[in-house]
Amino acid sequence: MTTTHTAALLALSLSIGLGACSTTASRIGEQQGQFDSYPAEVREKIRAGEIAIGFTPEQVRMALGEPSRVYSRQTAEGEAEVWSYQDRGPALSFGLGGFSGGGTSVGAGVGIGTGGEALEKLRVQFEAGRVSSIETAGKN
Repeated sequence: MTTTHTAALLALSLSIGLGACSTTASRIGEQQGQFDSYPAEVREKIRAGEIAIGFTPEQVRMALGEPSRVYSRQTAEGEAEVWSYQDRGPALSFGLGGFSGGGTSVGAGVGIGTGGEALEKLRVQFEAGRVSSIETAGKN
C-alpha cells in the first residue's frame, strides 16, 4: 500500500468517524419546531448542553444526545429510568506495520482506533417522565 493510499484511507476513516458525531446545534436543528416551543430558560440550557430537574427525555436528548446506557432502578416511589452518559476521552491511535518473509512476500496494514477507557460522567434519573435527579462524576 502506497503512502498516498494510506493517507486516503486515514482521511476517509476520520471523516466517517467524525461525521457520525451529533452536536447540540445539529440536534436542535433536527427538532427546531419543538425547540422553539420550549420556555427561554430551557432553550438556553439546551443550547449550552446542560439539563435541569424537570426536563423531559426529549429535552435531555436534545441537550446531551443519546445516552451510552439505559437501565432501571427501583425506588420507594416505584421504578425509575436511568440514563448514563460516558466519556471515552480524547484518544486517537494509529498503527502501521509490515513484514518481509525472506524477500518473497511483503505485507503492510494500517490500524486506526478511537476512544479510550469509558468513564461514566453523568447519570440522569427519570420519574414520571421528568428528570428527578442528576449525578455527575466527581473530579479527582
